[in-house]
Amino acid sequence: MSKINIKPLADRVLVQPSEAETTTSSGIIIPDTAKEKPQRGKIVAAGPGTKDNPVTLKAGDIVLYGKYAGTELQHDGVDYLIMKESDILAIV
Repeated sequence: MSKINIKPLADRVLVQPSEAETTTSSGIIIPDTAKEKPQRGKIVAAGPGTKDNPVTLKAGDIVLYGKYAGTELQHDGVDYLIMKESDILAIV
């Protein structure tokens, strides 16, 4: 992965979502139309936070986030989500 030149502002973080699963645990292949949107990803960049609340996440953290959280964007052919730190549910 190349160095990303997107710097989130305030309490926002840039997340690279994990790939959706292609097979079930029993080996059944899931078609593209039935795949669920992943709710797990890796923090690529984090903003500095606000005056009262600094961001606690850092690049490289694996996180869980809400199903419809964030705004999707694409940079150099890679999909990312940008969201507020409060949309992050947990660090894995």
